Amino acid sequence: KAGAATDRYLVWNEDWKVEGDNTNHRIQVNDRGTELRLSLKSLKPPVLHGQNGLSQKGEGEGRASYYYPLTRMQTEGTIKLGGKQEKVRGLSWMDHEFGSNELREDQVGWDWFSIQLDNKTEIMLYLLRRKDGSIDPYSSGTLVAADGTTKHLALKEFNVEVLGRWKSPNSRADYPMKWKVVVPGEGIELEITPAFNDQELITNRSTRVTYWEGAVDIRGTARKDPVSGEGYVELTGYAGKLNM
Repeated sequence: KAGAATDRYLVWNEDWKVEGDNTNHRIQVNDRGTELRLSLKSLKPPVLHGQNGLSQKGEGEGRASYYYPLTRMQTEGTIKLGGKQEKVRGLSWMDHEFGSNELREDQVGWDWFSIQLDNKTEIMLYLLRRKDGSIDPYSSGTLVAADGTTKHLALKEFNVEVLGRWKSPNSRADYPMKWKVVVPGEGIELEITPAFNDQELITNRSTRVTYWEGAVDIRGTARKDPVSGEGYVELTGYAGKLNM
């Protein structure tokens, strides 16, 4: 039902599959009458988060992951819903992270941001939250310039301020729901707003983890020039401690 080729880039799970090469990717999804066909081309090289791709998530051995994304992928294809087919196009972000995925006892979850700006800059940020409400100093980020060069961002080099909140009518979890993100050294100030609030996932039939992840709209300035963009935010641990 699922597998991966050993001689080429091909991974499948029943009627879902992804294949391609280092630059070009093809995605095929068939699920209960919904069909998705996408061709994606990476416009930038892979980004290594952390130190040479090793992203430390807390004090102590084993509290880390290997982590790289493709932050800007030109995407086009088709989606079929209810017998009606539409052409689609846009920009995608592919994340690949693997490791221990273990939170320390004093960590309760994380807030993760992926940001694509129209000046061809991308930003990844994550905040690891502690039980006492503080942010773990191992939280960090990466800025990807238009030419693909990268800069590691330590926690002291950026700030995330919560501007609003939303309480889920399903899980009763209280989530942050609007943010101001500032990277002073790069002259970046952004306001991040969810496309809509109710993007919570309650995965009782799969991973049994309740969390929020979804699309966001972005407006702000970069070195005083106006910028806009799109992004994705993941919020875990608000509906109870995350156990992976």
